[in-house]
Amino acid sequence: MRYLFGDYSLDCGRRELHSGSAPIAMEPQVFDLLVYLVENRDRVVSKDDLFTAVWHGRIVSESTLTSRINAVRKAVGDSGEQQAVIRTIARKGFRFVGAISEQGGPVPIQPAPAPAQPSAAPAPLRQQVHFCTGSDGVRIAYAEVGQGPPLVKAANWLNHLEYDWESPIWSHLLHELATRHRLIRYDARGNGLSDWEPEDISFDALVHDLETVVETLGLTRFPLFGISQGCAVSIVYALRHPGRVSHLVLYGGYARGRYKRGPTSMAQAEAMTTLMLQGWGQENPAFRQLFTSLFIPGATADQAQWFNDLQKNTASPESAARLFQANHHIDISELLSQVTVPTLVLHCRDDAVAPLDEGRRLAAGIPGARFVALEGRNHLILETDPAWDRFVEEVTTFLRS
Repeated sequence: MRYLFGDYSLDCGRRELHSGSAPIAMEPQVFDLLVYLVENRDRVVSKDDLFTAVWHGRIVSESTLTSRINAVRKAVGDSGEQQAVIRTIARKGFRFVGAISEQGGPVPIQPAPAPAQPSAAPAPLRQQVHFCTGSDGVRIAYAEVGQGPPLVKAANWLNHLEYDWESPIWSHLLHELATRHRLIRYDARGNGLSDWEPEDISFDALVHDLETVVETLGLTRFPLFGISQGCAVSIVYALRHPGRVSHLVLYGGYARGRYKRGPTSMAQAEAMTTLMLQGWGQENPAFRQLFTSLFIPGATADQAQWFNDLQKNTASPESAARLFQANHHIDISELLSQVTVPTLVLHCRDDAVAPLDEGRRLAAGIPGARFVALEGRNHLILETDPAWDRFVEEVTTFLRS
């Protein structure tokens, strides 16, 4: 079907939008949203309709929906102030109000689809939080959600099982992983719902936390997903437990912490640790904003506020600093050549926390690892990032192999 409105041509079959003869680049999700609004232009489309049709029932934040609507408006030359093409109906939803025709005649309006029965919509994903205890007596919180084969996500700095599940920083990733897997993740010692003040916060202890969760659940074989320092934890676990890990997915990772990358990186780490100890717990988020700007420089105001608050609510200044220091001392460079598990390494080109070269070094050291450089600068990948769709495609395809 090809729809014409104003100077625009929307070709659903070819999945193309043109202004005149010029193609307009659109993310797949933004394109789907535009098509749905056009095809249902005879009625007001509710947010729930969009979540079902475009996100397939997955829960997403209001800020995500707003960003997608804004992207559609921008693509068709509209804005939130003008609303000449896409109109917001207060407390009801959205409606495409632009005049539409088919080349050679008007396009008949399709009758609105019958309202979906409640049973037809996918059941919302609900995680279950549990606790286990390591051999050193430290309580570790872990969560399970979703159906299918298990997928274990290693902990990273910083996590909180409950806040992450709802946050615009993490929810899109966690829900995506849980749509096809029984997703298992945990809060490492020193943060989140796990014990905040353990005696030992070291890299070896962080690996032990992962071991404790896996043993508690009785998992025998599963893919392991690591982010940031969780990549090193995942690699060491795979080497200690050969045969258990079927795939390694490593995003934004490194084999060498900041203390192992030279004097400049070491000085930066010391300065950041001092700032953390002095200002982490203050009501004014100025100190925490420094870390937010490094981890997610492309965040919206809402996302940045979430991350500022997450840092304060996830760990004490002392525990956050101890975890930070443990990560700086990581160096598993000599272990990489021993990895025999199929491995996918993904890294954003302009990552300010873990430079691209560290991702390349990680992939080059693991025999046969596939390396994917993603466009973007966020250390934690956001749903609005240009590389989000590629990230999902790469990870999904790899885990099916």
